[in-house]
Amino acid sequence: MTFEQLAIFVAVAEREHLTHAAEAIHLTPSAVSSAIKNLEAYYGVELFHRVGRRIELTETGRSFLGEAKATLARVRSAELMLSELAGLQRGRLSLYASQTIASYWLPPLLMRFHRDYPGIELDLTIGNTRTVTEAVIDGAAELGFIEGEVDAPALSMKIVAQDALVIVVPPNHPWADGRQLTGSDLAGGTSWVMREEGSGTRSEFENAIAKLGAPSADLNVALVLPSNEAVLSAVCLGQSAAAISSAAAKAYLGQGLLVQASFDLPARSFRLLRHKERHASKAALTLEAMCKSYRKFASFDPDERSEPAGAENAG
Repeated sequence: MTFEQLAIFVAVAEREHLTHAAEAIHLTPSAVSSAIKNLEAYYGVELFHRVGRRIELTETGRSFLGEAKATLARVRSAELMLSELAGLQRGRLSLYASQTIASYWLPPLLMRFHRDYPGIELDLTIGNTRTVTEAVIDGAAELGFIEGEVDAPALSMKIVAQDALVIVVPPNHPWADGRQLTGSDLAGGTSWVMREEGSGTRSEFENAIAKLGAPSADLNVALVLPSNEAVLSAVCLGQSAAAISSAAAKAYLGQGLLVQASFDLPARSFRLLRHKERHASKAALTLEAMCKSYRKFASFDPDERSEPAGAENAG
């Protein structure tokens, strides 16, 4: 088998969808389908069930998935070591980041890295905190950026910035009058639009209100959505509240589409993840060092994020 076949199998197995896998790895659906069929035919196994227009992993496929991921991780490690020998003149750095970080905090930093090391290809995938953590553990990403904290002993975690969570409501919502809210208000005073399970935004909000005596189980959750933009759009058009990054809500608040409710939530940390036992490429270590000199508090002001703190003294 070839490494390309392994990569195609993993892409299809993770999505259980040929077209979505093909889009993710920049191949045609027919090429992806052919690679899977050739792999199955050569070894005389069935890796996927074809159920109508859907595909599902067989037990053989599930057993093979872990080995395939481990093999690809070793290949990537070998590639990273060789690219390091080139002195950051060429190579590839695979990153995963949660939505808020990928949309607001990380892009200026990546542009600075690209300016200094244009030969390094930056491959960024956006997910939620759970998928980012799993990608770093599995070796799909060398570095990950998440909101909040996770229980993953295999990973090193470093705080690189902080962000503010805010509660937002539409202008005609009762909480838009500016009155100070209490924990009991959150539990019984409105319905909520929430991010999905595994989202750092959701887990940080739930942890914060639990400490204030308002467990998330008491919230009236009207809708669960998979992105910040979807949450904000839903809140604009309804009578619900949402807890979300101040960075994501900034444009909506500025245009008067949403109002920030008066309830103080603690700041949350953005963390950089790296596997403790895998070889760290020079590109990864360089980006990690850049994070240390970058702004520690993510104000996300457009005037302030054009250059990282200290850039004026950076040669």
